[in-house]
Amino acid sequence: MVSAEILDRLSTTLAERRSADPSTSYVAKLFHKGTDEILKKVGEEAVETIMAAKDGDKLHLVREVADLWFHTLVLLAHEGLSHEDVLAELARREGISGIDEKAARKQG
Repeated sequence: MVSAEILDRLSTTLAERRSADPSTSYVAKLFHKGTDEILKKVGEEAVETIMAAKDGDKLHLVREVADLWFHTLVLLAHEGLSHEDVLAELARREGISGIDEKAARKQG
């Protein structure tokens, strides 16, 4: 099994790319272009993930989900967040019915 530590390494790399030269790094270029460009990439990858799922090609689906996760991690880093924030939220929700959790969000 592949270790989830890859997320820690990716977060470190993303943090390093924030100050990198945009001409030498794809991620630095995304950071430099800003939120709208990052959101565009997340949306594009989400659509490609949906299309891959509909095609029924599991390898293609895994690759598109990897692209989606990666660009979502870029978005989190751009906003000063990380995978740790998402993991904490998932841990908070663990054991709570999805119906109950959604109802609680509406009340808050």
